[in-house]
Amino acid sequence: MNAPACTIPVDNERQRAVCAALRAFMPETGVLFEREDVTPYECDGLSAYRQLPMVVVLPENEAQVCEILETCHAMRVPVVARGAGTGLSGGALPPGNGVLLSLAKLKNILAVDPAARIARVQPGVRNLAISEAAAAHGLYYAPDPSSQIACSIGGNVAENSGGVHCLKYGLTVHNILKLRVATIEGEIVELGGGGLDAAGYDLLALMTGSEGLLGVITEITVRLLPRPECAQVVLAAFDDVAAAGQAVANVIAAGIIPAGMEMMDQPATQAVEPFVNAGYPTDAAGLLLVESDGTREEVADETARIEKIMQDSGAHLVRVSRDEAERLKFWAGRKAAFPAVGRLSPDYYCMDGTIPRRRLAEVLRGIAAMEKKYDLRCANVFHAGDGNLHPLILYDANDPEQLKHAELFGAEILKLCIDVGGTITGEHGVGVEKIDSMCVQFGAAELETFHALKHAFDGHGLLNPGKAVPTLHRCAEFGRMHVHAGAEKFPELPRF
Repeated sequence: MNAPACTIPVDNERQRAVCAALRAFMPETGVLFEREDVTPYECDGLSAYRQLPMVVVLPENEAQVCEILETCHAMRVPVVARGAGTGLSGGALPPGNGVLLSLAKLKNILAVDPAARIARVQPGVRNLAISEAAAAHGLYYAPDPSSQIACSIGGNVAENSGGVHCLKYGLTVHNILKLRVATIEGEIVELGGGGLDAAGYDLLALMTGSEGLLGVITEITVRLLPRPECAQVVLAAFDDVAAAGQAVANVIAAGIIPAGMEMMDQPATQAVEPFVNAGYPTDAAGLLLVESDGTREEVADETARIEKIMQDSGAHLVRVSRDEAERLKFWAGRKAAFPAVGRLSPDYYCMDGTIPRRRLAEVLRGIAAMEKKYDLRCANVFHAGDGNLHPLILYDANDPEQLKHAELFGAEILKLCIDVGGTITGEHGVGVEKIDSMCVQFGAAELETFHALKHAFDGHGLLNPGKAVPTLHRCAEFGRMHVHAGAEKFPELPRF
């Protein structure tokens, strides 16, 4: 994307004071402020929104993280924690008047305990690196976002990430046991424990998905699972997207919980196939990938049942992966969908909403109608099994009108998700991208409760300010904006 950066002017005196305070205990190379040094941190994976940070700090251990937070708390300096920068909601958009706290150097796997089936890791460890470290023991870490080769486990916890296998094995929250978290005052608290439950309030779940608003994660204890004996993927192609959506419902209705169940529409498969050569039929309106894993006997039985369901649901093509290489090829295509779609357009806006599975066809028809309304193309890839949609709106950021249309298009998709009984996010978080959509999904009483929780952890509002939870004033302004600014050009937009 080539969107212009935000231009909040830097208070040079404040910048010098903060740098001096941080360099009192940090090495000079760990505190950055020159424009050329901080520019790489101006955005995360949602590059439509950019802001140069006032200061970037790169701690090398937990003790430095605590001292940084204590210093920023004393000086009332905003702090935004950042992992690998692969997030897609602007959750790591830096503060123009504060500190961007990069956890990239905390990248050690501290311990792997095959007997307890756990691993202790620092937040900068890559998702895939955990499974690589556990492989020697026949174990792996189940949540597998498409960006797992690059995304960090700390960011996964902050956003409660999922992946193509979350239908059977759950999201991040279901696969972690314990967190070490630094508060804004620089104190370490431990949440969770070595067992599946702990006394008191479930603060582990509260912290997971809190998007850096409540504390900075410094260590994670994850659950490891035995690697399945084998796995097989059924590929099914449909002439009608609605039929593919119904096939998803039919699999679940049959009592089958696949290891993964993914869907792509024709624009997505036509982008992916020449990019990856995964063996996808490009004439299909909808493509399903359904994986079974377990023992060989379990996989053979479940695969046969899934094949029949696909045929009975109207698939014009059903194929089963012949070996492990072909299975991985099928998944490589799905996981490369985002970069593949990037070849179709200068920019794309990746949405993230979740809906009841039974409303899938209805929502896809709605998105198709929006393409005409906003005169922008949209490719759809999603975790069909749990209804987590990832519409990819194609546009050119060099045209300000197209960016505006893409934002309105995305907001209307999220409104549709809410209308059919869903929610505005499944795994990417709210960040800055969906903060106005929070005003649509939640009422004043709910937002006040969110703010009360935030205040309990961060009384001065210094951690990731302006993200995830809107103020009531913002929601009031958002309603007025849509009544007036959008009325003339987009008269069908909902009025809030």
